[in-house]
Amino acid sequence: MEFKLFIAGCILFVIAILMFSIRKYFENTLHYNFFKNIYCLIDALWTSLIMASIIMFFFIQAFKIPSGSMRNTLLEGDHLFVNKFIYGFHIPFTNNGRRYLSLRNVSRGDIVVFQCPPEALTISERGSGIKKDFIKRCVAVADDVVEIRDKKLFVNGINVNEEYVVLNDTEIIKSPNLFKDKNKYQKTWETGKFTIFNISVRDNFGPISIPKGYYMMMGDNRDFSSDSRFWGPVADKYIKGRALFIYWPINRLRIIR
Repeated sequence: MEFKLFIAGCILFVIAILMFSIRKYFENTLHYNFFKNIYCLIDALWTSLIMASIIMFFFIQAFKIPSGSMRNTLLEGDHLFVNKFIYGFHIPFTNNGRRYLSLRNVSRGDIVVFQCPPEALTISERGSGIKKDFIKRCVAVADDVVEIRDKKLFVNGINVNEEYVVLNDTEIIKSPNLFKDKNKYQKTWETGKFTIFNISVRDNFGPISIPKGYYMMMGDNRDFSSDSRFWGPVADKYIKGRALFIYWPINRLRIIR
């Protein structure tokens, strides 16, 4: 969105320059006031669009919750602001994954907005070049060892107290024992192939180790969330920001924790 706003602002800037260069031809004509009003409007618009794109790229972005994967922490239709500068920023038009001027690192428990990795998209979506933003909770960072046993999350061998998690399905799915080799299990998960093989790891998963530069993201509505259990870890280059506060609807106005 911010890139589109920036391009639109640049186009209007070029139009404003062209209009400024030909303004003398409209002076002392009946159409000069109309021309002047249009020029002032375009001049104000290109400035606003470019400033908005810069703010959205580096600082704050609006986001609407598209699904119920974060219930009851976040509900479908909630509108919130995302703090984009807290984790630092990537240099525009580069893909080296480096982040600059970060105030802090992504931590366990953070609710994060990120561009979903290709493995989380359908084949048709990948072919169409579609990009989506997801919002999930970071449950593990690089070098953490993660395991889920009968819906209970263990990080580095410790059972995590997740007061925010909703478990509405009483059924516990046992994962098929298809991998005799732990390294093969790890590699299959890292490359997002659990979705391709249709392997259910919802309630029993791992143990796996989070690679450097990656995070594990999961929804609070744990039984009904498509997340890192299925399509693998999220690379740091996809991170956009941390959920800040809900601003709409008014009755749900609050800081997000």
